[in-house]
Amino acid sequence: MICSLSCDETQENITRSGPVFGTSFSIHYFSEDRIDYMKQFDSLFYVINKSMSTYQTNSVISKLNRNESHVIDKHFIKVFDISKEIYTETEGAFDPTIGAVVNAWNFGPEGNIVHLDSLKIDSLMLTVGLDKVMRTNNKIIKEQPNTFLDFNAIAKGYAVDAIGMFLENKSIDNYLIEIGGEIRSKGINIEKQKNWRVGVEMPHFDGSQSIIKAISFQDQSMATSGTYRKFKVDDQGNKYSHIIDAKTGYPSKTSLLSISVITDNCTSADAYATAFKSMGIDRIKNLLKTHKELKVFLIFENENQELETLALNGFPEN
Repeated sequence: MICSLSCDETQENITRSGPVFGTSFSIHYFSEDRIDYMKQFDSLFYVINKSMSTYQTNSVISKLNRNESHVIDKHFIKVFDISKEIYTETEGAFDPTIGAVVNAWNFGPEGNIVHLDSLKIDSLMLTVGLDKVMRTNNKIIKEQPNTFLDFNAIAKGYAVDAIGMFLENKSIDNYLIEIGGEIRSKGINIEKQKNWRVGVEMPHFDGSQSIIKAISFQDQSMATSGTYRKFKVDDQGNKYSHIIDAKTGYPSKTSLLSISVITDNCTSADAYATAFKSMGIDRIKNLLKTHKELKVFLIFENENQELETLALNGFPEN
């Protein structure tokens, strides 16, 4: 429901931003109580990092990857269970056990593996497959001890949802949350008496930024995945995507440059956007036939190396 002017006067627009998870966050919310929740946001960021950051040696996931502990916390449980579901729905295209291979390609926290070749990749791929990892209550059982879990492709989306749920539990009905490009909204922008507006970026390999599409946003979440910001170049000038194909162990080589996914929660949107990068357009279209809740916007290069866009399942025009 759109508030009247008298409602506007009782709610303060509170904005908080800063660095987190190796990127940045921005939180806008309207509060009648005018309460600053920044300490609570920092606490949530801390516990999520402590649970799932592969960059922290004492995190739950790091201990699990070293087989020092199999006990997991409530945040880990939620992300693991959603990962299992999307792993199944995408036929393994989304697979958090690809972490060791990601590290081998020097996109993870452990640096590059010298003399990376097909034999090394084949050896690492023996540990890949979320079907080799099981959860029993608050414990994880790994079929392969060397399996390396990495939730970096879903954890930002989960953190966005965690902040959103916190605000809703505080009776905040109008907010916009963004962490590293992953977004969740509720209600409207009361100051403007309009829905929130968010942008989809044009892919630029040179680091510049521009918006290809701006859309109206309300009670939805959106995540974007692509190769235009994070890639590596080898000695021959070949570009490697940071998204590793969980089926092959090699960087994704599809024509897709950017995938934006809208659904009701940012955790799922984040995971599906990652999975779609390695699936290709035809497989994405096929999956979307049975997942009408996912609205997708693709930016890709055609056969003439020209940019094309494709909106699927009712992705909004503006």
